[in-house]
Amino acid sequence: MTDRTDLPPAAQRALAEAQERRKAAALAKPLPTEYGGRDGPEPVRFGDYEKNGIAVDF
Repeated sequence: MTDRTDLPPAAQRALAEAQERRKAAALAKPLPTEYGGRDGPEPVRFGDYEKNGIAVDF
């Protein structure tokens, strides 16, 4: 890994916070199985509210 001592303090803090978020995400429980739900990526996260050419909202 590169030497991070040459980075500004704010960048060092941001990298440390990102590392902590990655650790917390790795320990988080996976999402429960959804029956009859959408295939593919999560529509809320990716803004895809279309199924079979029809725009849907919930």
